[in-house]
Amino acid sequence: MTELERKTKETQIKIKVDINGKIENKINTNIGFFDHMLETLAKHSGISMQIECRGDIHIDYHHSVEDVGIVLGQALYKEVFPVKNIERFANAVAILDEAAVEVDLDIGGRSYLIYQIPIEGRIKDFDMELVEEFFKSLVFNFKVAAHIIYKRGNNKHHIIESAFKSFAVALRRALAYREGGGIPSTKGVL
Repeated sequence: MTELERKTKETQIKIKVDINGKIENKINTNIGFFDHMLETLAKHSGISMQIECRGDIHIDYHHSVEDVGIVLGQALYKEVFPVKNIERFANAVAILDEAAVEVDLDIGGRSYLIYQIPIEGRIKDFDMELVEEFFKSLVFNFKVAAHIIYKRGNNKHHIIESAFKSFAVALRRALAYREGGGIPSTKGVL
């Protein structure tokens, strides 16, 4: 289990992560839709997460969403690296009614994000642009490469939830244990 804290003038964040799913999930960022997406990420990845965030949400949600992505990415990095005996590469498509988003993932120690979800606007008071900011912060601090690609859908909630579910399932698959797999790289190091 990894525990991290981050305190800035904008946010105060405490995160516990257990990739073996041994702790109870508890998520509270005071941003309802974001909490729902983080709960989805925890549930479908099989990774236990306790996330507490107090942020300057009276300004907007940007700092909280971005900083949670940073700290969660750092915690996942500490839990997973150095990489050994895992699949490393995985992909998933999760659907929610009419919506489908595909995620391709490489847990290879190199940060890269392709984010192609062409939706704008808000869900309640949550700006859609913050989803990309979260994944950007998560991916770059976790040191993984992710391609998050919209396939179809009309309902914003369904599309974004499909993205979080797809990322979670791809992550679970990429972390799957490979007996005698060693370091999953022809270089012999990640």
